[in-house]
Amino acid sequence: MVVEVGYAQAWDPESRTAWRPLSAGEARERDAAGLPYVVVYRTAGREAPLEVRLVSWRDHHVGLWVYDDQGRRTNDLDMRLLDDPARLFHRYAVAWRYPGPETAEFDPKCPRIILDLFPDGRGLRKEEPRGYSTVAGLTDEQRWMDRPAFGEWPLLSAQVHGLTEPPVFEAAEVSEGDGGEAPAGCWRAPRPAQPGRIGELFRPGVRVTDGYHPEQTVLAPRRVGTLRVPSGLLAVACPDSADDGPAITVPVPPGEYVLDEARVEYGYHCEWRNAHVETTAPTAVRVLLSETPAASWEMALGPDDDLRIFIENQIAGFTTDGAAGCFADAGSFRSLLSLFERGLIHGEPDLDGYEDLDDGSMFMHRTWDTATGGELMVFATTGDGTYPVWLGRSAAGELVSVVVLVEGMPEILPERDGDRAGA
Repeated sequence: MVVEVGYAQAWDPESRTAWRPLSAGEARERDAAGLPYVVVYRTAGREAPLEVRLVSWRDHHVGLWVYDDQGRRTNDLDMRLLDDPARLFHRYAVAWRYPGPETAEFDPKCPRIILDLFPDGRGLRKEEPRGYSTVAGLTDEQRWMDRPAFGEWPLLSAQVHGLTEPPVFEAAEVSEGDGGEAPAGCWRAPRPAQPGRIGELFRPGVRVTDGYHPEQTVLAPRRVGTLRVPSGLLAVACPDSADDGPAITVPVPPGEYVLDEARVEYGYHCEWRNAHVETTAPTAVRVLLSETPAASWEMALGPDDDLRIFIENQIAGFTTDGAAGCFADAGSFRSLLSLFERGLIHGEPDLDGYEDLDDGSMFMHRTWDTATGGELMVFATTGDGTYPVWLGRSAAGELVSVVVLVEGMPEILPERDGDRAGA
């Protein structure tokens, strides 16, 4: 079988077409520079490609999308270049098994197998939509592949397409022109979860929606108290993690900082009262290190987090199964959590070093270590799971705030005329 090999700067998955075709030499230059490009494999008489390879070495990523005769993606393989430049790690893979030619691409009811693998040997094999998961159980040879040199990649989907003989590769013709403006949905390398406009949650008057209530209005932040961090290391974790240590630690100048809560107000129809009700709800908690506004946000990482293996929208943070998180002085972390357990769980009366701050919209508890001066503040989340910790930095790169969203990032609604002027 003759397989035509073409190169381009990008791939549009909506139209299944390449954008800005490249010669092999131009693609080789982009490969050497680490810039994104794609490789498209086609055969005569078949509208859909056999496979598309999506390369971005600067993002440590090589993707592979395999298509069937109907133009549906059947396999999605995400490979990563890590510490060994000669090998690629099979980080993530999805294989769809369409029941028939009429089944739509990515139909939620379509059976699919997902492999979620990690370089340390961990991994899960998931069967969807059944929701069945098992340990992946793959060998080291199945998790890694040798990295081919440019121009020497095999047709990795040959077995999927039932090819028994090695294909003969031919270079595709390169069309003239720049291709115009790139389609909005062009492929890009996977990236971790993005912060959104977190600072707007602390600006009174901003309108947001959580998807359930169509409009909510941001109130002025409510000051909960202060937090002393004499060790110069801020811990963010679940208060049940005393045995494991804090999930996230953030270096800060030793000192005492304001801890406040972002809130929204909104109205809704209460069915059991059969009346319109006005209420408030928290959206985030923040340790405020400086009054300088945050110009950018980044996700805090734990000691074992490696951005090179993050898949699309992956998060890092602290995990809770008790719907709670905490900010604390890392130097006194274990003693502060011990006081929290004695005060809340065991209910020790008149315990020195523990305080219930149930005077506002959030569940709040504070403990303090008299020996070190370190403090801890426990806050409620809206459920279990993993919560990212967002670091706000000034335009000069200075850390100015540490934020946890207690219920995900709401959508920021467009400003009305005069909103900014009246803020």
